[in-house]
Amino acid sequence: MLKKSLFSYLVTSVLCFATMSIRADKLEVAVISTKYGNMVIRFYEDAAPKHVASFKQHAANKYYDKTLFHRIVHGFVIQGGDPLSKQEQKSMVGTGGRSAIFYGVGQKDNPDSWTLPAEFNGKKHVKGTLAMARSHSPDSAGSQFYICLDRLASLDGQYTVFGELITGQEVLDKIGKLPTDEHDQPLDPIEMTVTIEQRDV
Repeated sequence: MLKKSLFSYLVTSVLCFATMSIRADKLEVAVISTKYGNMVIRFYEDAAPKHVASFKQHAANKYYDKTLFHRIVHGFVIQGGDPLSKQEQKSMVGTGGRSAIFYGVGQKDNPDSWTLPAEFNGKKHVKGTLAMARSHSPDSAGSQFYICLDRLASLDGQYTVFGELITGQEVLDKIGKLPTDEHDQPLDPIEMTVTIEQRDV
């Protein structure tokens, strides 16, 4: 009986270890889906935990679904994540969005006022970098994000970098070359959905 119990314990231990190993090999990523294909983003959890948590929460709440990549600056960035881009009236696009979580910036009882405290870090702005857009104040980032189309050293340390593109480079390139109007808005609307998924490392 003792031998059987010991055997069962050993089997259970091995199974638990194997399960832990499988989980350790999983990476939580964001999948940004567009009509041009998918872009998969890995996060910099340690460098910008608040930005990552807010982005993930917005994705879980479907806050980003049907928003547009509303700004394309050729050779610079593509930008999206503004809930105002869902509206037919586009004059205010680029001014909307908020943090998904209250971090002490804004009025706690008014979620529309919530913004993210800056988490500037040593991550560089290179092609495929994911960072959060903001206004003049360092603590004004909300939900709008951008993905770099090139190395942009002038942005280093000025905006919070919180992830990087790991697949979908061809999608980024295609969107980054689309024709735009005089306000850098693409002539052909580009809707997105954003989901958080577990992927094998």
